[in-house]
Amino acid sequence: MTTSRRSFLYTAAAAATAQTLASTAIGQRLAGAAGQGQGGDELRIGLVGCGGRGSGAIAQALSTKGPTRLVAIADMFEERIDGCLDALGENEGFKDRLDVPKERRFVGADAFQGVMASGCDVVVIATPPHFRPAHFAAAIGAKKHVFFEKPVAVDSPGVRTVLAAAEAADKLGLRVVCGLQRHHQNGYLATMQRIHEGAIGKIQFARCSWNQGYLWVREREPNWSDMEWQLRNWLYFTWLSGDHIVEQHVHNIDVVNWALQDHPVRARGMGGRQVRTDAKFGHIFDHHAVQFEYGNGAFGFSECRQIDGCLNDVSEHVYGTLGEAHMDGRFRITGQNEWKYTGANNDPYQAEHDALFAAIRGGTPLNEGRRVAEATLSAIMGRMATYTGKSVTWDEALNNEERWGPDSYEFGPLPVDPVPMPGQRRR
Repeated sequence: MTTSRRSFLYTAAAAATAQTLASTAIGQRLAGAAGQGQGGDELRIGLVGCGGRGSGAIAQALSTKGPTRLVAIADMFEERIDGCLDALGENEGFKDRLDVPKERRFVGADAFQGVMASGCDVVVIATPPHFRPAHFAAAIGAKKHVFFEKPVAVDSPGVRTVLAAAEAADKLGLRVVCGLQRHHQNGYLATMQRIHEGAIGKIQFARCSWNQGYLWVREREPNWSDMEWQLRNWLYFTWLSGDHIVEQHVHNIDVVNWALQDHPVRARGMGGRQVRTDAKFGHIFDHHAVQFEYGNGAFGFSECRQIDGCLNDVSEHVYGTLGEAHMDGRFRITGQNEWKYTGANNDPYQAEHDALFAAIRGGTPLNEGRRVAEATLSAIMGRMATYTGKSVTWDEALNNEERWGPDSYEFGPLPVDPVPMPGQRRR
């Protein structure tokens, strides 16, 4: 396979990362461990965001090979910190890996700053997507290795922040892994290898879906301010989640980008809020359908829906001149080069953490920041198209100046934005 210019640039950046490893504190501390495989010094971890995904991610980080210890934790709500630590403490394997005294438990909108100053080596970021650009930039500025969940932003200014921080991470020799776990799943890896080797020929188009029913919702309590209610139901507000096309469907859009080894150059689409209309569901859409155009002339057809009682489908399919690749829980290729994956399955959520900690200990370059930023912007571009009803180019999306969210995060009044209306909303 011919190496693309993008792949060449990423490889060159990785080589530069290796040269700068010794300049970082953790690189110097682990220099003696690099030849010891998964052994070596203890890695101290800080957690920012203690909800369901954060609690799962820190358990996976602590389960990697080699000594690890949780030393700092932060969340907007104190009871989430307590709940996370209680759950970890019930696991016999983690009891000796928890060292989080009261002074290293940070609460509030600026709690992440306490984690960055705690002396940890690695930061796990699992806050709502709105906060991830600032938290990622702060972690890289503090010279921390990072695992952060997808998507990594809800708007274009946030994506640009992540791109800049990812570039800085390369210069500092820091390791970065994101929550696009399909890139660490055996079936996807084997299928993509064959796609990129030409098993289905030239890609003509792809289609991807994340269609399911309702997710969770937390009923508003009388003592909650507008801000607290929205934070506790962050899925349903674009400023916090990016809408479900960004928060959830980014996985599938990323797989299409991966197959085509590029990002889309243009998007158009439609969407709306037809069934999930109660005020408790905020103001996001309940369905989106987007047509993405790529620079080589291929198209990606994307759909996502969160409505009960409908056909569910979470899958990706790629169509080429010689055959088709299907990734829908099974992994197979049909056509001239028929194939199906029969290898071992793995836990991709654990594998992504294993990869991060192995790279830190072994001195291996690893930075997924740019890839997840491009996947996030692809989904944001799709949302811009469905919200406006207009065609949106990659450059328009990347350079858009609209920032979603308030200027401060005090608990108090916070009006809900109106439901976006295609044909009326500019961007």
